[in-house]
Order: sequence, then C-alpha cells, then structure tokens
Amino acid sequence: MGLKSLAIWALAACLLAAPSLAQPGPGSASAAPPAPALSAVDLEAWLDGFMPYALRRGDVAGAVVVVVKDGQVLLAKGYGYADVKTRRPVDPETTLFRPGSVTKLITWTAVMQQVELGRIDLDRDVNTYLDFRIPPFHGAPVTMRNLMTHTGGFEDSLKNILSDDPPPPLGAFLKSRIPARVFAPGKVPAYSNYGASLAGYIVQRVSGEPFDAYVERHVFAPLGISHASMRQPLPAALRPAMSSGYARASEPAKAFEMLGLAPAGSASISGADMARFMIAHLQDGAFEGKRIMGPQTARAMHDTPLTTVSPALDRMLLGFYEMDRNGRRIIGHEGDSRLFHSALELYPDDHVGLFLSLNSLGSDNAAYAIRTGLEEGFADRYFPGPAPKGAVAPEIARRDAKAIAGVYDGSRREQTGFLSLGYLLMQAKVTADADGRITASPAIGLDGEAKQLEEIAPFAWRAVGGQERLAARVVGGKVVMWSDDEDSPSTVYTRTPWPRDGRWLVPALGASVGALLLTAVLWPVSALVRRRYGASFPLLGQAARSYRWVRIGAAAASLLMLAWLATIGAMAAAFYFSSKLDPWILALHLSSIAVFPIAAAVGLWNLWIVWTTRRGWRGAFARVWSLILASSCLILLWVALDFHLIGLGFAF
Repeated sequence: MGLKSLAIWALAACLLAAPSLAQPGPGSASAAPPAPALSAVDLEAWLDGFMPYALRRGDVAGAVVVVVKDGQVLLAKGYGYADVKTRRPVDPETTLFRPGSVTKLITWTAVMQQVELGRIDLDRDVNTYLDFRIPPFHGAPVTMRNLMTHTGGFEDSLKNILSDDPPPPLGAFLKSRIPARVFAPGKVPAYSNYGASLAGYIVQRVSGEPFDAYVERHVFAPLGISHASMRQPLPAALRPAMSSGYARASEPAKAFEMLGLAPAGSASISGADMARFMIAHLQDGAFEGKRIMGPQTARAMHDTPLTTVSPALDRMLLGFYEMDRNGRRIIGHEGDSRLFHSALELYPDDHVGLFLSLNSLGSDNAAYAIRTGLEEGFADRYFPGPAPKGAVAPEIARRDAKAIAGVYDGSRREQTGFLSLGYLLMQAKVTADADGRITASPAIGLDGEAKQLEEIAPFAWRAVGGQERLAARVVGGKVVMWSDDEDSPSTVYTRTPWPRDGRWLVPALGASVGALLLTAVLWPVSALVRRRYGASFPLLGQAARSYRWVRIGAAAASLLMLAWLATIGAMAAAFYFSSKLDPWILALHLSSIAVFPIAAAVGLWNLWIVWTTRRGWRGAFARVWSLILASSCLILLWVALDFHLIGLGFAF
C-alpha cells in the first residue's frame, strides 16, 4: 500500500472512532456537526482509533503523542513499542525519541535568550561572533535573522550530516564544511541545517559554554526537563530509556544516529518533557513560575513573519513555521532523521500544543502519511473552519495558469557539486489545463495523485475540495518563484534554466547513454559474427582506427556516467553521505576529467572521418550513426561539466 493510501485508511479509522463526526446533526441533513470539545476523554478515544491501526498498517514500531492545553498536559500516550525485540512499550514520561529538526526550536530558543541578553544582534554580520569567516555574497553579509529564517543563501549540504560515529567538535565541523552560497542573503528561503548549526555555534561562542551544556542549563533545567539531551552519544544514564529506531518494525533496529550538524537535529527527548517546552512557548516563555525568555522575546519569535513569495501562504517566523489550517493560527516545526519522524504544532490563540514522534519510517514511507493524517485530522476535528475562498474570471485563470506552467528547481538543493545531478530528477513541474486549473508535482493528495488547484485570487490557487494553497511571486508580468503551504516557509521554486530543463535533458541523457552502450555492446558481437562467417573487417587506415576508438570512448563514457548515476542513486536511497566515500568520488572525478572530454573529441573525429570517407551503400547508416555517437558524447560532456562531475571537489 502506498504512502497516501495508508493515510486514507488511517484517517478513515480515525473518523470511524468519532461517532460525533460520522452523522449529520439533528434537524438538518446537511448541517455540519459541532466540533467535539478538546477533552482528554474524547482525544484518547480518537487517538486510540487512529494510532494503533496506522502503526500496524504502516509497519511502524512505536510512537508518542502529547497534547497540552491551557498550561497543562491534556494527554500523553505511547503507542506500540520502544523496542520490538524486548517488547518494551513506549512510555510517554521516560521513553526518548529523536525529534529531528524539531530540535531547531530548542536551538532558536537558545539564540533568542542571547538576543535578550544583548549578546547577539539579529541584524549584525554573523562574522562578528565567529572564529572563522562566512564570506559575503552579492555584497551582503549573513545575519542571525537570515539564519533563523533560512535566508542565508546556502546551498544544501549533506556530507556527514548523519553517521554511526560520534561527530567531531561542532566548530571544527562547521569550519570544514562551509557550503557554497547560491542566493543573496534575505532574498530566497532555502532550508539550511548548516545555518541552524552555525547559530548554535554562535550561542556557544557568546555564552562561553559548549552548546549541549548550554541547552541543559538554560533551556532544560528551568523547565524541569530531565529526560532529554543534545549530546551524542547519549549520556549513560539516559541510554536505557532511548527508543530504538527502525526502517520498518519488521526489521532489526538500527544504530543510534549521530548528526554532525548537532544543533540542527541532535536532541533526544521524551514526550512529557517536550510538553514542558510547548507549554513554555504557549505561555510566552513561562513555565511553573520560571522563565526561559521574556514575553516580548517569545512574541518576537512567534509573530515576526517573513514574506518572500506571497502573504497568502504560510510564512517563516523567527525559527517557527506558520502551519495554519481551517483559518486557525498554527506555528511549529516538523523533523526527520532516517528513522525518527516528528512534528510539533502550537495553536497560540487556543493555548493548545501537539507533539508526535514515530520511531520508524515504515513501509512505503508510512511515517509521513501518519504524521500528515494526525496533524490534519486533529485540526479538522477540534478546530474546524472554512477553506480559503475566492474566484477569478475564467480568462484570468487561463492566463495565469499559462504564466506559471513550466519546470522549476527547489531552492533547497545542491548546486555546485556532483549531487546536483540527482536534483535533475527532482525538478518541480507545473501544468495547466484548458479550464485554467493547474497541477504542481510537489502538491500530492492522499490518493497519491497530483492535486488540482483552482485560482482564488491573482496568482493564488487552492486545492480543489481542499485547503492547500499555492501562490506565485510575479515580477514584470513573469512568475519568478512560487511555493505552497507545505514548503513555503523554507523552500520556494524558481525557474529552471533551459540547459538544465529535465523535460529534454533527462530523455537526451538516457538516449545518449543508451546509444553509446549499445554501440559498445555490439562491437564485440559484430566481431564474433564476422569471425563466424569468415568475413573480413571492411575498414582500413584512419577509418578503422576511428571505428575502434569511438567504440572504446562510447564504452568508457557510458559506463562512467552509469557509475555516477548509480553512486548518486545509492547514496540517496541509503541516505549515506559519508566522507568514507571520498576515495571512490575522487576516482570518479579523475576518470571524468579524462574520459568525457576525450570521448567527445573522439566522437567528433569519428564524425569527420565517416563523413569524408566513401563507404558505398553502408555510408548513409554510418553517417547517421556517427552523428548520433558524436551528439551523445557531447551531451555526456555537457552534463559532466554543468553538473560538476568533472572536477576535484568533495563537497556534497
């Protein structure tokens, strides 16, 4: 069963467990029933109808769900197992989960504590606080505000982000892994684990305390948080409480994951302790008479939106995301490692918080569907509201749909290293139909199909029958970027330059590799056939030499490109981006420096020889095939140059 199908089944189970939603209210067959009150009894019944089924169906070992309301824990409950082998159940009070990038909210809280103390200025060059230098880009420095809003302009960096080995000291890691800059600061949101970790290092520098120790003393201790740590590996006292992590519950547990960029995602924490953190933020920094920040500082974190695409979309706050639904204000963050998958949502106006963490990815990436199902189901059940409304004239809808149609690159990407070739297959496509509706490949419904979106305001669309919004920024009558609610706080989509447009480049690359590989395979086959029937080789001199060399070049270039594609595919599939691969990557780079240019030169030489040599009736086919071979070699050379296969860089 696919990801979206699982979510449908989970939501169905959720609704069946809620009789008050299953039938229309008395007196009106069409009237929507009133929302049930958010109480511990109703919530537990609802979750008990949703979570056990979803975990079993998705092959997920265990989960913790915590809901807080009005400064108190309304419900904290574990589902499934913290360890399948020993059948240790999830205990919401003590079992530790890895919340992934939800950790960033802890990091941003630490940053704002230092802002409050006057040690950090949100709008000052971060180099003021560092013992190494982040170069300016387009004449502008990076500021802490840029880091908190993911607008530092860094390309994505995956190398050694996850490992089974303890990471090096934070400062050393950051100094050795400065990502390239691809956007001017403050202009384009591009999610950056490096930027968040740089912020954590700045806290370490200005406070004079190691970052993990700082968090323990100034965030965890005031809140009475005792089952939590930022340390890697975990302190010995906490290891027995740590949940195992799984690819699937039916498979053996995996090792404890180590993050090189620790402030971006290294936390381990129990559900009950995350409840304390949520309550503190819902109460503007206060918890049980103690404060982790002043009310003005907390409100600055929660109420300072950055609009980069459109105010119609969810925006980035100071570390928090807007995650609005049903007209309700929601802020929070989601987080993922290879094994754990989490979400934290706060309803500030309703004094409610929700935290979920799952300890398995599950079959068909089930964790994502379960998370989405729970987040949306919780909002729709307890905080229902109308979907965004609006309409435009049909001719405007058709015009705007045509204007946005095309191919786009996500801003969170690698652009200057060999992994950029992998992003070629991840380009976003927007298509328009005759009625002015659009589909966008990142906007996928629970049925696994692309959502249809209709325009409700100029260059703002809403999913048909749903709530997800998509909007574009238009400059000079042209769409320069767009995003949707799921991505918009930290990722936007910008036009793909035509040389990298996957609509032509992917088929061209595939056809080129295929033609070269076919040529290489048929070379020994044709030799064997001639030998079998006693036929002589029909070419002499330069023609014979170009025939042989172009086939050697075809074999070398096609196999090398396949090696690159297989390497990138294997790294992505296993989410393995370790420096242990450096010798292999170096071998591929060195081979590329020689093979692709030489193969292209040989292809052009062969083209000239074939077209200037008489070959009788076979000449027409030879000329066409020599043109195909030369074109294929040139396309591979172009890809190798444009996607940085030719080079000596180890950044990825």
